[in-house]
Amino acid sequence: MQKIKISIVSYLNSKPFIAGLNKSDLINKIDLQLDIPSVCAQKLMDGTVDLGLIPVAVLPLLKEKHIVSDYCIGAVGKVASVMLYSNVPLEEITNVLLDYQSRTSVSLVKVLASKFWNINPQWINAKENYESEIIETTAAVIIGDRTFGLENKYNFSCDLAEEWQKYTGLPFVFACWVSNKELPSSFINEFNTALKMGLNNRSELIIELQKSDLYPTNIATYLNKNIDYDYDSAKKQGLELFLSYQANLEQ
Repeated sequence: MQKIKISIVSYLNSKPFIAGLNKSDLINKIDLQLDIPSVCAQKLMDGTVDLGLIPVAVLPLLKEKHIVSDYCIGAVGKVASVMLYSNVPLEEITNVLLDYQSRTSVSLVKVLASKFWNINPQWINAKENYESEIIETTAAVIIGDRTFGLENKYNFSCDLAEEWQKYTGLPFVFACWVSNKELPSSFINEFNTALKMGLNNRSELIIELQKSDLYPTNIATYLNKNIDYDYDSAKKQGLELFLSYQANLEQ
């Protein structure tokens, strides 16, 4: 039997999923690839993989798409790892450097700026090591593990998921599990069982991760509270609203 190819984000927030898959019998039936969000999306779009934990902003770009899981990377309020950093208040920002690792965060900051903040900065696609370019009225969106340790580096920090919740009253979905073809129901059931196992065993995963100096001291808070993994009705509603706003931006 040919292995199902899966691309998963390699950030801290997906570690419970990775652990669940690696400890399940399913690991022998899949080819699990660790990538940044933009690469997850590209692999799914070009058919390099069959299933991916992809940024939701690319959903409209997929010719065929099936959301196959009860779980996602989401947040109800603060997510703590999708941030806009600046040395001036929002209304004084003139340029925003955009993180090259995820389209969802880029779309989200543009939606917030246009729909809720009433600012119209120049959007600049950033390259590696752009954090040092946050000077004067230039801000930057930074996501994922690279936000850890930046809490007090800049004068202003804005949590994009918290801002979304404040204005819409809805949680935000950053990434969900999507296939580009119909997958067998038996596989999907086994897949979801593996993800659930990983989430249910977060406590032992956190103990292991705390032995590393790669992550912040508040790993437990981040994985148990900041990231909300259930792809529930409120998140589906939030996702639908976000995609409608994104579509309006592109018109």
